Amino acid sequence: MVSSETSGNNGEFMSPLVKSIVKAEGLSQVELKRIKGSGKDKRITKKDILAYLAQRGRSFHTTLEKQTTESSNPPSKIYSTKTTNRSGIISKSDGDQIIEMTRMAKLTAEHMIRSKQTSAHVQSFIEADLTNLWDWRERVKNEFFEREGEKLTFTPLLITALIKALKNFPLLNSSVEGYTIVQKRAINIGMAAAMADGNLIVPVIKNADHLNLVGLAKAVNDLAHRARTQQLKPEELQDGTFTFTNVGNFESLTGTPIINQPQVGIVAVGIIRKMPAVIETSQGDSIAIRKKMIISHSYDHRIINGAIGGQFIKSMSDYLENWDIDLPI
Repeated sequence: MVSSETSGNNGEFMSPLVKSIVKAEGLSQVELKRIKGSGKDKRITKKDILAYLAQRGRSFHTTLEKQTTESSNPPSKIYSTKTTNRSGIISKSDGDQIIEMTRMAKLTAEHMIRSKQTSAHVQSFIEADLTNLWDWRERVKNEFFEREGEKLTFTPLLITALIKALKNFPLLNSSVEGYTIVQKRAINIGMAAAMADGNLIVPVIKNADHLNLVGLAKAVNDLAHRARTQQLKPEELQDGTFTFTNVGNFESLTGTPIINQPQVGIVAVGIIRKMPAVIETSQGDSIAIRKKMIISHSYDHRIINGAIGGQFIKSMSDYLENWDIDLPI
């Protein structure tokens, strides 16, 4: 393993993210010297490390065999293990299985642990009435597909509201470096997407605020498809300024997602449900069936207080609830 003081080819320290990847992958100093840094002063970047790892590859079975040979306490007959397939799953005689994490899972685990250690996580929740938005989408989705050749899912519609909220509260579009806040000009939305193997990856929609609804829909569909087929480019996973995740895709009501460092906030949206609701009118109150969804906001309490964190998703909710039912596509 390489210590936390690992330096690049020029002797300067690497970023904490790069060092965490180096540590997780067990890269030696000899291997690091083979990597040509593309950063400032030839510093090794995340992109350089990932490119090297893609070429390097790792053999789980070779590692397991080495660990078993070197172990001073080899497993007894009751707990003996054997490889059942090529995926790194080891079956024990008592029926348990030992499953080696994939490289992606290791990197994700390291990233999430570092985020919890770095940011003071706090959450705010709000329930939004999406009835107007639901009815509008039902009315236009077929026409949209015929005209654009793209499905109109709820994700680009919800991201549109997120962009509006970020413009209203630009401090959420920031990062923290030590005791310095870097407020970003570009709004680059990271979109959590599921891969075919079950892992999550976060491709980034660059300058999302410059895209209209058609552009957002195409970007969302394209990135989601290439995430599932593992065809994303390294640069499409970088430079996000805020992250969006749709846990409703898995029929969850809500979630408390972990901030994607070095960002300061992440929004999770739950499943849209039919709910009885009180409707207030000048003629009196009534009960009606409405389409509702819970929005969850995790944010960094070091710079975002509860008032701003709550007002932020209230702004997002207000935009969605007041969706123009006659909006042209």
